Formats: sequence, C-alpha cells, structure tokens
Amino acid sequence: MAVGSGCRAGSVQPAPAQTTSATVAKTNVGANPGNVVTIARGAPLTPAKGHELAAFAEGCFWGSENTFRHVPGVVATAVGYTGGTTASPTYEDVSSHTTGHAETVLVEFDPSQVTYAKLLGVFFRSHDPTTKNRQGPDVGSQYRSAIFTFSAAQERDARAALADAQRTTKKPIVTQIAPMGAFWRAEDYHQQYDEKTGRESCPLPSVLGTQQTQ
Repeated sequence: MAVGSGCRAGSVQPAPAQTTSATVAKTNVGANPGNVVTIARGAPLTPAKGHELAAFAEGCFWGSENTFRHVPGVVATAVGYTGGTTASPTYEDVSSHTTGHAETVLVEFDPSQVTYAKLLGVFFRSHDPTTKNRQGPDVGSQYRSAIFTFSAAQERDARAALADAQRTTKKPIVTQIAPMGAFWRAEDYHQQYDEKTGRESCPLPSVLGTQQTQ
C-alpha cells in the first residue's frame, strides 16, 4: 500500500471510503475547545474556567474525534495538526510528510466529570499504539500515535498510562509523549466529520471507536 493511502487518499474533500455501517448521531458536544475557532490560527489555547485541555493523535482524526465526542465529561472537540515544524499547514501540506505534524484531536473536558486518566484509557483502547506511523490502511508520520501534554502533571499521567498499557501487550508501544506546541485547526470539512456524514469512519482497532469509551 502506498504511503498516505487510506480512508482519505487522493481527495481534497473526500468521501469516507473506509467506513463501517454504523450510524453516528449528532451529539451536544461543542466544537470550540480552547477557543480554537475564535482565536487566530495557531495562537495559544484557553479552555473555559474549570475546564482542561488534552490532545491525542491516533491515526485518522475523523474516527478519533468521534470517539472522544462520546466520552461523558468531554465538552468540546476539534481536529487539527500539531507536533511538527511547519506554520499554518494545510491538509495537503501534512499529507506530503514534510511538516512533521500529526493528525490530532483537541479535547476540552470538565475534570469534575471525567479525569485525564480516563481519557488516556480511551486513547490506548481506541487505536493500536504498537504500530509506528500507521493505523490500519493509513500510513505516514501524520498517523503516528502521540500524546501532547499541557502540563507536567499530564506528562506524568501519560507516562504512567503508557506503562500500564505496555503491561498488556508483548509488542513495544511506540506512542510519542511530547509537550503541546501550536495547534493548527484543520479545514472546516474535517471537523466533526462522522457527525456530518452520519457514519463512523476509520474505527481502530476493529471494534467501533465509540465502543471504546466506556
């Protein structure tokens, strides 16, 4: 399979070629985590009072976003690019494998309703953290497994969760853990993609992503 092929290969505003028959209902979860919609692209993120931010990369961000939108306590999500060096990248830039960015889900959550540790558990259950730069049919560094942390406490929790996950598999976990840098919100057509199409896309592993949220 060619690098970069998969559920969105060869299309600027692609149809969901790799989908399941599962339908996706619209949620009441917001779409402006950290005020990412209202601030300048790439500017520092600011969650609402009493809320926190998290960021996860686990392959195709359509299905990943849908997974986290079904976690009780998550109040808003958006998808975008982070972890690389190119400023203000487009989807085409990221797909060229020259920016270093990963497809990432930005999550704003209410810690009184869901813990960061619970989100980490959802992250490790909803993809294969042992495959480097690949999830299912999607191949390339933008599909790598990564946790981008917003604090020292999040980094500690992420490393502890990785160690716990490693005890459940003999394969080495290749998940990257790194401080959060600039987050570049993806194009509008990528946002809440599964809710827009009404179908669950790119669920990994073979179990539907929303089944991993419990």
